[in-house]
Amino acid sequence: MQQQAPAAAAARKDPRVYLDYTQSELDAAYDQAVYAPNFQQLQDRRVAGSEAVRQRLGLPERFPYGESAIEQLDVFRAKRANAPIFVFIHGGAWRNGVAKDHAYAAEAFVQSGVTYVVPDFVWVQDAGGSLLPMADQVRRAIAWTWKNAARLGGDPARFYIGGHSSGAHLAGCATIADWEKDWGVPGDFIKGATLCSGMYDLAPVRLSARSQYVSFTDEMVDKLSAIRHIDKIRVPLVLAYGTKETPEFQRQSRDFAAAVKAAGKTVELLVGQHLNHFEMGETFANPLGLLGRAALDQIGVKLIPA
Repeated sequence: MQQQAPAAAAARKDPRVYLDYTQSELDAAYDQAVYAPNFQQLQDRRVAGSEAVRQRLGLPERFPYGESAIEQLDVFRAKRANAPIFVFIHGGAWRNGVAKDHAYAAEAFVQSGVTYVVPDFVWVQDAGGSLLPMADQVRRAIAWTWKNAARLGGDPARFYIGGHSSGAHLAGCATIADWEKDWGVPGDFIKGATLCSGMYDLAPVRLSARSQYVSFTDEMVDKLSAIRHIDKIRVPLVLAYGTKETPEFQRQSRDFAAAVKAAGKTVELLVGQHLNHFEMGETFANPLGLLGRAALDQIGVKLIPA
């Protein structure tokens, strides 16, 4: 009995809070930096890459999609008329990130004949800890872009979205929106979504250290967990994760893909071998990379026209 006591004490000291995770393990599983020791280098590289794209393509056009100062979006136009449109929702743990620093993938899309759009939206700490205003702004930006497709030289019949990390979560929320009722646009105007390393069930996220800056509520968890509203999805999905990501970011994508498939809806699951969370996002900028190729294939354009 004495030999078993320390193990029992340890079990009482470190209870499981979700699946087989202790609290510290769950916190780490929703902190990408724990599994990506080069995260600062990759973030700096993304910013530098975005600046290099602006040097080559020129500054994007900037349009307001709403009334508040943050509700604006950057547009990198394709040179062809009636171009497909790809709206990219950036990540940043819901509490950082700006459109300017996510221009890094614009060149791969523009040179392939696709107009690339990145909206800005409120950070959670500036929205009283709620993700609901952020999700609403992302949906408003997407609806505005579709309504103004012709103004942007785009084709509203070829409209696609994508996102990375918390941006994939928000883009996932867009796939379950009631577009006709709430935004006055057709329910099937989005023709495809490429979502990388997102969260599609907020229940375990609520139990993690992210609850220190997100004021999760039952309403928020229910409304903004795409896996709970698969019946509303009318969009072919491409989901992706890297093998060097946290175990929860891997599981979330696998479980969401399995649930969408079980519902008889169109989904493809891609796995980035030996790529961490931030390295996965970079592949959007490469037309031959995992996500650049997937998004352009979904849109139905050549990788880079001669």
